[in-house]
Amino acid sequence: MSEDVMTFYRKNIGGLHQAVRIALGVAVAVATFVYLTGAAAWLVALGGAGFALTGLVGYCPMCAMAGIGRGGAS
Repeated sequence: MSEDVMTFYRKNIGGLHQAVRIALGVAVAVATFVYLTGAAAWLVALGGAGFALTGLVGYCPMCAMAGIGRGGAS
């Protein structure tokens, strides 16, 4: 991969932020199936899973676009 692509995917959220994202993402994904049904449950669970995934990877595209995170304006 070229250096430009590698710098785009550099981790931009810290360890505590990652842990919070993972915990909240999993909690939201699980809670939706307890409290919601149908298509709404799947949509909210997908959002929670996406939130947890950004925590696992350590990269948030929205934070990168806003310049928030490591090396950006906090």
